[in-house]
Amino acid sequence: MTSPGWAAPSYDALVIGAGLAGLTAAARLAESGARVMLIAKGVGGTHLAPGTIDVLGYAGGRDRVVDRPGEALGGLDATHPYVRLGGADAVARAIDWFKRQFDGGPLGAYGYRGSLEQNALLPTTVGAAKPSAVVPETMAPGDLRSSDSMLIVGFRVLRDFHAPYLADNVSRAGTPARAVVLERRVDGRPEANSLGLARAFDNAASRGEIAAEVARALDGAQRVGFPAGLGAEDPHGVWSDLQQRLGRPVFEIPTLPPSVPGMRVFRTLRDRLRSNGGRIILNSTAVGAEREGASLAGVRATAAGREVVYRARWIVLATGGVATGGITLDSHWRVRETALGLPVHGAPAPGEPRFAPDYFGDHPFARVGVEVDDGLRPVGGDGARILDNVLVAGATLAGARPWQEKSGDGLSLTSGHRAAELILEEER
Repeated sequence: MTSPGWAAPSYDALVIGAGLAGLTAAARLAESGARVMLIAKGVGGTHLAPGTIDVLGYAGGRDRVVDRPGEALGGLDATHPYVRLGGADAVARAIDWFKRQFDGGPLGAYGYRGSLEQNALLPTTVGAAKPSAVVPETMAPGDLRSSDSMLIVGFRVLRDFHAPYLADNVSRAGTPARAVVLERRVDGRPEANSLGLARAFDNAASRGEIAAEVARALDGAQRVGFPAGLGAEDPHGVWSDLQQRLGRPVFEIPTLPPSVPGMRVFRTLRDRLRSNGGRIILNSTAVGAEREGASLAGVRATAAGREVVYRARWIVLATGGVATGGITLDSHWRVRETALGLPVHGAPAPGEPRFAPDYFGDHPFARVGVEVDDGLRPVGGDGARILDNVLVAGATLAGARPWQEKSGDGLSLTSGHRAAELILEEER
């Protein structure tokens, strides 16, 4: 029995979730003329992610780094979500679309580099090498495949970014690196985060003072790494100005959340959605659905303290997995998809192991999610489609191992893009 609620106007597509998958699906549909509504309980995982598109970093274990992700995609088994999505061709289309969204976007000339041809190896906040296929231009000069020496710049007020530790780990891995830690405050407070740093870099006077301090510490370093916060409003301009002032390549290194590069992705895709007539409502949580035969006629969601029923021809579910609450686990180890009540596959049976001792190991529970057919429609235990107008994208999908493979961003982008493609194909 459904609860009474105020009915919102009908849309061509309702997208649930504002992470990379949901924003991609919504923006892609809107640019093709669809009337799109996106609802989400929050901003999704973009503000937590480093802003890179990691398509496939490891295959067959953490000791097997993927050099050419396009080729490696062809070696995945048939149960992997990438195979359902159409393999390397579908990933390439999604990447090309994603890169175009930054052309003339709200961040000026800021953009992305890379493809499926080869992974870059970027330093993480602890100095480990992370394989990434598509990266912000502001991170690209930090590629560890180059042996050019580095100066890593830290800020005493940025407590979660330890430049000496990072530089030491990079050096141990074979790239000469050393660190300098600046004592200056970036926003007048004794502690700061990367967003406060980005705002300081947007200020030309502050940026000039920081560059002058760094210039005195260069001592022959061939490139300079900063915490990922080189501007919130004009990252390309900030990055270019620093390179000119320092006379050498400058690059960003991902920090702990909040992620400024991730915020740039969110802002760009949200801008594209809105500029094409789409709507986005945050702080609205999907809590159930109204079913009519093999379709959903509406989705019930909370908004401003009341229940709203959104009606749409198509629904894209992109609420994420266990980490973001799209799939929950109760005290009795029962698994549930929270928004639409779809069946969840892959949960270990009672008594079976759920997690491995190694953090980056093959955790059985990591593959839990909603199983779909080739049309991204959810299926039941017998493999038969259960809903015709619902498509599933992102971390909600069953079968992937994103933490072990470094594939989460690529899967989210590709599945969101593919969901939009499938809807548009059927509408045509």
